[in-house]
Amino acid sequence: MTAPDHEADVLRAGVAGTAADVPAHALDDTRDDGQRLQLFAYLQAPEHRTYLAIMRLFTSTLLADLSAGEVAAALAAAEREGRVAPGESDVDTVIDRLKRLVKWGNLVVGRRETIASSIAEFQHGSVRYQVSKLAVRVQRDVDALLRVPEGAREVSRELLPAIDRGLAGIASALSEALAAEGRDPRAKVARQARERLAEQVTTVFLQHAELAATVRDFYAYLGQVVTRHQLAPEEISGFRNLLVEYIQMVVEDVLRHTESIAGSLAGLAGVRGELLRLLGPADQLGTDVERARGRTAADWQELTDWFVDSPGRPSQVAALREATARAIGSLLASVKRATSGGGLVPGRRGELLKLAKWFDGADEATAHQLHSAAFGLHSARHLQPAPDYDTDNDKVSWRDGPVQDVTVSVRSRGDRGARGRTSRVLDDPMTEETLLAQAREADQKRSAAVAELAAAGSRLGEERLSPDALGVLCELLTLAMAQREGSDEQGTALDPVHRLRVTVRPVAGQHTEIASAAGVLTLRDTVLELSGDGAIPQEAAR
Repeated sequence: MTAPDHEADVLRAGVAGTAADVPAHALDDTRDDGQRLQLFAYLQAPEHRTYLAIMRLFTSTLLADLSAGEVAAALAAAEREGRVAPGESDVDTVIDRLKRLVKWGNLVVGRRETIASSIAEFQHGSVRYQVSKLAVRVQRDVDALLRVPEGAREVSRELLPAIDRGLAGIASALSEALAAEGRDPRAKVARQARERLAEQVTTVFLQHAELAATVRDFYAYLGQVVTRHQLAPEEISGFRNLLVEYIQMVVEDVLRHTESIAGSLAGLAGVRGELLRLLGPADQLGTDVERARGRTAADWQELTDWFVDSPGRPSQVAALREATARAIGSLLASVKRATSGGGLVPGRRGELLKLAKWFDGADEATAHQLHSAAFGLHSARHLQPAPDYDTDNDKVSWRDGPVQDVTVSVRSRGDRGARGRTSRVLDDPMTEETLLAQAREADQKRSAAVAELAAAGSRLGEERLSPDALGVLCELLTLAMAQREGSDEQGTALDPVHRLRVTVRPVAGQHTEIASAAGVLTLRDTVLELSGDGAIPQEAAR
């Protein structure tokens, strides 16, 4: 039985439970964040094992196009092996699971004409399902996450010299591609040169992505273990070797290659426009396509920011050094607690765990004997007169009586001796008022300096600036120049509080001279412009 397209759409809508009048390609359009997050919904569903088996079935092959019957047949084997719950391979149950995956956006409904001998066979065979692009990524990340061990991940240090050589190779390949294009842009030699350039760029960015991922994973593991207070002596020894030896080796490798990599990136920054033009968009795929890394200026800026510091934005290399220093400091604190007797490591934790194990395996009579031997709380035998005031009740069992608060000193060291020094007074109104007065004075000076610059305006070269005004101008001038990729570009900077903007434009032959009490600042081949009144907006003032 062959059904026309309209009737097939009606049956397909009844089986799949989706809006049949919505084209299948509409599900591939860009969704907002809320809709995209629904792609992870099947991971928290009660039947997540079944959903995982279905998604692995669709992502195991390319261009998977399966019907509910084919999915049910595959789930039957998983059900026999115990990987899914009993009854999950039933066709009606499978159809319900597939409908939910379509609703969440993980699967899309396909179209195919089917010759069937009955309505039921047509329903089970004509509705086909394919996996969506984003769902493939979600399932791939899920499988990778489930395979990740709990221990540390090795940092791919060997990629650093490879990235260094790759950047040098990009510069060489770019020169060859430009030379070949200058001779004949349509020649085979020019096309091959562009392909070699694209190969070098893709390789470098893949290597950097792997290096950055291993560094992030390693330091994430490191952060979760160095902050633990309950470290056994053998754990401390292992972490000591990890930090002192392995991390030192990683940091040394990064610092050794960073200078050379930064130099290569600085050389490529001047020809970045030509590089991106040669890499060009993939016209055969259209404009709405996800490009490979290294094809946009943002990708190159991200790569540069990983190795090179910029004003107000430290690089990942600097963050790596800082994280290493913090980790070593945490390890030293743990070693100090373990060796000085001032922490939880050398206390009674191990003894209490052993006692708890004895209690767990003892009967009632033995448990009472253990408690009496460990804590010395025997039954009352008053050999002397009772004290004048005693709140104990001999009718209440020790386990049901009031809980005695034991200080940290007694728990960890077994004595009541006072340690440490007296804490300083936190409430210091005189110091607080002094600091507030200093802050108000600093704000007034900056406001006056900004107002002086705003008043100068276009007459900046004719005015004589005060030291405070010159300091503010130099600060904004530094930020404006830092925004430029090269000396032939324009840069701008805005005061974060006052309405004052500084713009630096390169103009050949024009010099800007700014006089101040400290001397004359000369900007050669540069025009400096000030705009704004320097006043604080009313919202910020309130």
